[in-house]
Amino acid sequence: MHIVVTGAGGFVGRALVGRLVGAGHEVTGLDTMPADLPAPARLIVGDMGDVAVRGAALAQGCDALVHLATVPGGAAEADPALSRRINVDAMYDLLLEAAALNPGLRVVYASSIAVFGDPFPAQVDDGTPLSPKMIYGGHKAMMEHAVAMFSNRGLIDGVTVRLSGILARPKGPSGLKSAFISNLFHALKAGERFVCPVSAEGTIWAQSVTRCVDNLVHALNLDSGLMPNTRVVTLPALRVAMGDLAGEIARQCGVAADLVSYQPDPSLEAAFAAQPPLTTAAADRAGFAHDGDAATLVSNALAMI
Repeated sequence: MHIVVTGAGGFVGRALVGRLVGAGHEVTGLDTMPADLPAPARLIVGDMGDVAVRGAALAQGCDALVHLATVPGGAAEADPALSRRINVDAMYDLLLEAAALNPGLRVVYASSIAVFGDPFPAQVDDGTPLSPKMIYGGHKAMMEHAVAMFSNRGLIDGVTVRLSGILARPKGPSGLKSAFISNLFHALKAGERFVCPVSAEGTIWAQSVTRCVDNLVHALNLDSGLMPNTRVVTLPALRVAMGDLAGEIARQCGVAADLVSYQPDPSLEAAFAAQPPLTTAAADRAGFAHDGDAATLVSNALAMI
């Protein structure tokens, strides 16, 4: 199978490409920056908003498309026009172009829990309405509907999965306001002090990048009849308090948990560390899963650092 992966040079993208190549698939990646992808994957470098760049990514065929590329939360908020150009317009055009090349192809779209907005309701489940506040979440919600519409029209066979926190991302600028969660892992693995910008009691939804890739591969292969009519599921995730997460990371790294201190930022707490109980019945029925427990989540995340 020839699979096109956008955002192939990113944290999740590189892990996914490696898995797909290892399974014997042909892979074409698309990213704005050069990246070392495992051979024999090919990489197209350029702006996804450029029709010629999208054409180059599709030039060798496309049996399936995994769309990970995005202008992330903080960057989208800082430049709404860029977010619209890439997160909405370019994706819309890419879906039509891929469908024209191979009508009915499987498309896996990585959406986000940002579609729920903040503050969260007391519990989130499959019936929770979308109420995005950030530009990023609003644009993700728009394209969830586009994937469903194109699927209903028979142009694609779409599967949208909403991602929560994926751990642990590399150090350095990411454009993600939630990057502090991954930075906690890096600090404790290095035995360094870390000031957490949310409270120890703050709760997050998280999964390891290993589990995330498991879920994306499952989305490529599942019977779309198992999906709800919306073609969207919120992926299962572990709900864990930041203090408990820090304690488990410290335990596995062999360092003291008191390396972490807490200075909560109310806006960050509201957006990223006030996540309520999560029920994902539709995703569970479709065969998606989380890491199982906090110790496994931390172990899987540390293994990728």
